[in-house]
Amino acid sequence: MISDQRPTVWQPGATKQMLALRARLLQQIRTFMAERSILEVETPILSSAGTTDPNIQSLSTWLELPDRSERDLLYLHTSPEFAMKRLLAADVGAIYQICKVFRNDESGKLHQPEFSMLEWYRPGFDHHQLMDELETLLQTLQFARCVRLSYAEVFQNNLGINPHTAQITVLQEFATARGLNTETQDRSLLLDFLFSHSVAVTLGNEQPLFVYDYPACQAALARIRQAEQPLAERFELFISGIEIANGYNELCDSIEQNSRFESDNLKRKRAGLAMIRTDEKLIAALQHGLPACAGVAVGLDRLLMAISGSKAIQDVLAFLPGRA
Repeated sequence: MISDQRPTVWQPGATKQMLALRARLLQQIRTFMAERSILEVETPILSSAGTTDPNIQSLSTWLELPDRSERDLLYLHTSPEFAMKRLLAADVGAIYQICKVFRNDESGKLHQPEFSMLEWYRPGFDHHQLMDELETLLQTLQFARCVRLSYAEVFQNNLGINPHTAQITVLQEFATARGLNTETQDRSLLLDFLFSHSVAVTLGNEQPLFVYDYPACQAALARIRQAEQPLAERFELFISGIEIANGYNELCDSIEQNSRFESDNLKRKRAGLAMIRTDEKLIAALQHGLPACAGVAVGLDRLLMAISGSKAIQDVLAFLPGRA
């Protein structure tokens, strides 16, 4: 009998040289952190609370224990951020973590549902000081010096508009011309679409580029600085048109943080997405007192792509998530 089944592919997708390059990258990061007395920590992958961010979908599972009559819904973390902030509130000091994180509905040349993240926090730093330290790490990895431009500057350079003051109708016209098939008046959605489709691909093509001072509507978990235009104290790092890192001058106000969680869930409800249980332990930690700090998350697979010159994330992974 002849089988028409395809042969099982068991071999790794990455070369031995790529696996060695990943190992070297992890060693370099750990050496860099040790030299600065930044403590490596581990926190649980499973949590009773997921991310409320409407743009990020959590993977979940059910926990069944013999001494419980009901199952517990748990989420695979999309970032170790909430648990690490609880450590910061417990006065652990500067910390970092290298771990796997999980996001649903993400797959492509730059995305996978499971990927590797470096996240670190610096009490006493603001986002500019953390950009300095991240740039020092990049230079250790043999990257060129970084350029820094504000969110307004990169919009002005690429689209000729001020993202902070442009009328909604103007943003709609630009977005429609670039293929957005909706009449939304959501400023954050319009800016995000224009940034991802027309701005981001132009960034960091000659040397690494930090973009900072985001609109307040895209603050996520960053502080908002009240100026002529309220600005989120947030930054992103781009190399060859690819977002590599996302950092904040961290929000420490428990009331404001809870309000943002509630706002996120309202957006999720309007979009037809599942409501997510908020992390009450994080709120309690913020109430206890989170030290003023800055934090950054670095996508290690994408950073490895930039180091190796790879064009697809699959090239730097030993095996594809979900197909291993």
